[in-house]
Amino acid sequence: MNLPILPTTMVGSYSMPGWLERLKTEYFARRISRVELDEIHDTAVKAAIKDEEIAGLDIVTDGELRRDNMIDYFVERLPGVQVDRSSKKFYYDFYDSEVMGKIPMAALGLIDDFRFLLANTDRETKICITGPHSLTKRIRNKHYPSEEALATDIARVMNMELKELVKAGAKFIQIDEPYYSGFPEDINWGVKTLNALVEGVNAKIAVHICYGNRYGKPSWEGSYRYLFPAILGAKVQQLSLEFARRGGEDLDLFREFSPPFELGTGVIDVKDHAVETPDIVAERIRKTMKVVPAEKLYILPDCGLFHLPRDMAFAKLRAMVAGTSIVRKELGR
Repeated sequence: MNLPILPTTMVGSYSMPGWLERLKTEYFARRISRVELDEIHDTAVKAAIKDEEIAGLDIVTDGELRRDNMIDYFVERLPGVQVDRSSKKFYYDFYDSEVMGKIPMAALGLIDDFRFLLANTDRETKICITGPHSLTKRIRNKHYPSEEALATDIARVMNMELKELVKAGAKFIQIDEPYYSGFPEDINWGVKTLNALVEGVNAKIAVHICYGNRYGKPSWEGSYRYLFPAILGAKVQQLSLEFARRGGEDLDLFREFSPPFELGTGVIDVKDHAVETPDIVAERIRKTMKVVPAEKLYILPDCGLFHLPRDMAFAKLRAMVAGTSIVRKELGR
């Protein structure tokens, strides 16, 4: 990828418009068809991409507006997972799902959505995939001897899909594993299943680990210390972590352990409706650069922008890009 220093991107999701929330729920109430919903999604995704471009992001996503939440988009595609579709009344609810036998190999159908993104932007792109640890936490296991065994099989199936995404042109793939923070005791096997997921996938791989963003609120609290030293064995090129809301104290872990990864540093607090100034963003970047060199930094919000009003999400992205520009000028780049 031909990118400037301190490349800017989103974690994944963009603001979910109120009208799209209502129309998704209309679909679950069977008042609009799947064909109509797909057309609505296409329109919403195009608008999200345009906002990202106008905001000045170097790497864009599709805004994840086809996804009701970070779990169901994948669970309903996983072969062998039984989904109770009557269990979902509101678009953001989780399906009740369970696995009662070995998960077979099958395509997940993510390629078309990624190709739609490629067809609607000239910018560099990123696709985000919910990781096997987080998916395992939302699927009732009635077959495998352990959560690790289930997650390993999920990784095996999704690994094939990631390789197909690379063939379709994916250069940058982000794995989302927020449930690490809720279940830190799982981190050793969580990293093993992450490595199984990305094995042989010829793309830049980032893993995004936050403290949850359900309804715009953290699900857990704590420190990223639990990640170390296990995360050092992850076969990824980048860690994407939240620092804006948390104040950046965990940057000391990068001094202590000197991880080999790039850092996607969160400089926008997505849980605060106040819009950061470019100067605040610039200062957060400078603070990170005292620990991690600029050449190894990507600039992001802490987490997805899903729950923020659109004008606020857009303003935060503009501030993030403007703050990054300040630091680039200081670097003479």
